[in-house]
Amino acid sequence: MTLHDVPSTSTSAHCLVQTTTATEAQADALARQIVEARLGACVQIHALKSVYRWKGALCAEPEWQLSIKTRQALFDALAQFITARHAYETPEIVQIPITAGAAYLRWLDDETPD
Repeated sequence: MTLHDVPSTSTSAHCLVQTTTATEAQADALARQIVEARLGACVQIHALKSVYRWKGALCAEPEWQLSIKTRQALFDALAQFITARHAYETPEIVQIPITAGAAYLRWLDDETPD
């Protein structure tokens, strides 16, 4: 079972989905593809350093985090979209409910039509 196979327990209609990439170019390309496919209304890209354990080794690497604003109903399609295009063996694909921001959320709905 992968992260995107776990059913959502959120009652929010909107969410922030986060993933990371190894390079800025990968982040930029994925962000543009997501918005062009209308699976996200907006993607913010942040440079960061991640410290984690992978296959028994402690790692500290620069990464680029994508914060994707979307509708909860699009999460499964977005997770599949990211997985199909991602270079990581196990990409981070997490969902965080958005519970406030009425005017912004109306715009988000307009940019991610059914």
